[in-house]
Order: sequence, then structure tokens, then C-alpha cells
Amino acid sequence: VSGSARRGGRSPMTTASTPATIPWWQRLGSLSIAALVLVATNGLYMLLVAFGNITDYDTNYAFVERVFAMDTTNFGQGQDVNLDPDIMWRAIDNPVLANIGYIGLIIVEAHAGIVLLIATIAWIRYLRGSVSLAATRALSTLGLVLVILVFFTAFITVGGEWFNMWRSVEWNGLDPALQNSILAIASLIVVHLVRDERADA
Repeated sequence: VSGSARRGGRSPMTTASTPATIPWWQRLGSLSIAALVLVATNGLYMLLVAFGNITDYDTNYAFVERVFAMDTTNFGQGQDVNLDPDIMWRAIDNPVLANIGYIGLIIVEAHAGIVLLIATIAWIRYLRGSVSLAATRALSTLGLVLVILVFFTAFITVGGEWFNMWRSVEWNGLDPALQNSILAIASLIVVHLVRDERADA
């Protein structure tokens, strides 16, 4: 046995794995690939949401209009029945303002999808060694924060609490908004858990 082996050092026959020596199948199971897939899936989802809201404008606008109007915030008793006068002053029944709010949502959704698509390309380039992890992570964070702004800030906070969407049975999007918020936050955590393999090599 060599002296280095007796002292606890590596044997000449064993070497540390570097990004260049890691098998392809092991790379596919890395945290970097997981981050790439999560970012890409969030991006695709947001692009489909924006596309649906644009191509089926009237159907999806009706949801925003009813949430703004607050005319079903009565636990399923029907439209304009037994509404709480203590909160109805918050209602917005102006279609111009409702359209502005809806178009604003679509713009943020589309931007989130586009930024996450760019971030997906950045992850691929990072894995090939042509883009830094810092830049890739920043793009991913920006896109995922936009997703959180849509579903956590706009739907849950503004729609759910300010416009009391939680009281409505017919027009209540809190469950899907919570689901999407959790997925975006979980994706954001994974993105920030990725270590720069090139720096560790």
C-alpha cells in the first residue's frame, strides 16, 4: 500500500468526478436538469395561459369582470343576492377598468412565458458551458417572480382578499392560483439550489 493510501489519501486508481467525466445518464438526473425542466414547464404553461386568454378573450374576460364586480360574493346564493354592504364599496363594475385589468394580466403572463423561454435556452447554454449560472439563475428568477405576481399577488391577494373571491362559488380561482403559486415557488427554490459545477471542478 502506498504512503498516500496509508495516510487516507486517494488511490492513484480513483479520481474525483468532474463535469467532463460524469456519464450522460447521471447528468440527466442532476439538479441543473431538474431546474431546466421546471423553468421550461413553467414557461410553456404561461405561454399557453396567455395564448388562451388572447384567443378566447370573452370567456376568460367574464371571470375577471365578475371578480371585479363582486356580485357573487355570497357563498353561492346567486348573483346580486344578499351581498355584504360592508365590502361592496370595493367593487368595480366599469367594463373599461375590467378590460384594462384583464389586458394587464395577459401582458404579465406573456412576459413571464417569454422570459422563462429565454431562461430555458440559457440553462441549455449553461450546461454546454457558454453562459454563467448567475445569468441563467437571474433570468429564471425574473420569470418565476412574474408567475408569482400573477397567481399569488393578483389572484390570491388582490382577487381573493380585496375583491373577496373566496366568498364566491361561481367565480373562484383560488385553488388553481394556489397550485400555480406553489409550483412557481418550488421551482424558484430548485433554481437557487443549483451549484455551479464548473466552479466546483
